[in-house]
Amino acid sequence: MIKALFFDFDGVLTMDKTGSLTTTRYLSHVTGIEHTRVKAAFARFNEDLIRGKCTHASIWDEVCRDIGSNIDIALLDRAFASTPIDDEMLALAKRLRCHYVVGMITDNKQDRMDCLERLHCLSSLFSPVVVSSAVGSTKTERAMFQHALDVCRAKPAECIFIDNTARNLDVPREMGIDAIHFDDEARDVPELTRKLRKRRVVLPA
Repeated sequence: MIKALFFDFDGVLTMDKTGSLTTTRYLSHVTGIEHTRVKAAFARFNEDLIRGKCTHASIWDEVCRDIGSNIDIALLDRAFASTPIDDEMLALAKRLRCHYVVGMITDNKQDRMDCLERLHCLSSLFSPVVVSSAVGSTKTERAMFQHALDVCRAKPAECIFIDNTARNLDVPREMGIDAIHFDDEARDVPELTRKLRKRRVVLPA
């Protein structure tokens, strides 16, 4: 019997494949700086950011130096806020919450998720919200998923994890968690609903 369902954030609950895409695209647009240049300036810090080893504030001077422009860090929150939320997926999560624990497991930056929490009150729908930068582990490691299981007091066989990146399904499957790949280009929520029903997940009308 299923007890908990966990959603990835970017690419599943949002329309963009990654949070880095959302952030760098926005900064490129408002500054007029080529996107590839902005993207490259952030890319070398991405792993440390999602593991909580640094913050955007601590790397900002280096990022600006690499981009070649002194960008106001206040633009960062606006970039985070530009994240395109998928309302259809949120509606699905809300339906599931009637019968199950509905959580989130995401490789993400803490300051970004804090901003989006203030904006969208994500924790009112998803609990727990497990963020890699807070736990110091990513979806390539068991610790991330074990943390979610411990918080929910659930066994792996009682859980489903949904992610848009196929490699992120390997570890939960090894642990015994049922994992579903969500195609972030097709964004076929009815098909995802059918997959859940095949797993005997109850979906209230």
